[in-house]
Amino acid sequence: MLLRLGSHRLLLGPLAAAPLPRRRPLGVVQAMSSASPAPAQISRRPLRGVVFDMDGTLTVPVIDFQAMYREVLGGDAAYAAARAAGGGSVDILHCIEDWAPDKQRHAYEVIARFEKEGLDRLQIMPGASELCGFLDTKQIRRGLITRNVKDAVDLFHQRFGMTFNPALSRAFRPYKPDPAPLLHICSTWEIPPHEVIMVGDSLKDDVVCGKKAGAFTCLLDETGRYGPHDSLPEEVKPDFKVSSLTEVFTVLEENFDLAPVPAESRI
Repeated sequence: MLLRLGSHRLLLGPLAAAPLPRRRPLGVVQAMSSASPAPAQISRRPLRGVVFDMDGTLTVPVIDFQAMYREVLGGDAAYAAARAAGGGSVDILHCIEDWAPDKQRHAYEVIARFEKEGLDRLQIMPGASELCGFLDTKQIRRGLITRNVKDAVDLFHQRFGMTFNPALSRAFRPYKPDPAPLLHICSTWEIPPHEVIMVGDSLKDDVVCGKKAGAFTCLLDETGRYGPHDSLPEEVKPDFKVSSLTEVFTVLEENFDLAPVPAESRI
């Protein structure tokens, strides 16, 4: 059963009280294997926290989402219709949100089965451990937002010995692409969103969540499925685009001031 948690009500605190400062466009918007340094005239922005997606970002993709969507929706025709309605993508949790209780229960059972099979094959993404170690040495906070279940988050922490705090599963509502989970993490950290970067492999979930929250965004696109950075629509265009987590090192070091500041200076 999904629970509607009220944690995001914390946003009524200091971070929500005043409008966020507008960010100037970044001098470097794409970090590839031979990323160029940021132009000298662009000052480094302060960065105090990194929030990661889990599936496909911190862990290797193992769930056959297309097969799952077809089974949930009732076959190829229904899946094709949902893709057409979603502009080429499917938000399965949104699709089933208004279904009748019995039909919705069956849909969640199918999703849970695919996710359980994914847990059995859970693997950490290359570069994830090294990147998290680097953030720890810089005293940069790290959080996690996933649309997967809490059991998957707990298993990830246990299996790979890394802890993200806060680590929000889809039990936190509303979930991505709504900015509420990211804003909740910023509020918990007492760090404004414009000093945080969201790293994930989904334009429609991770990048949109980050942009709506007012954070920096970094798209992990290992296979190049999204095409060139310049070809992406403005409403989903990330500040950075990388092909591996290793390249995130370059993005952070060349574009941000990672020096920690006293807690009282963060807001």
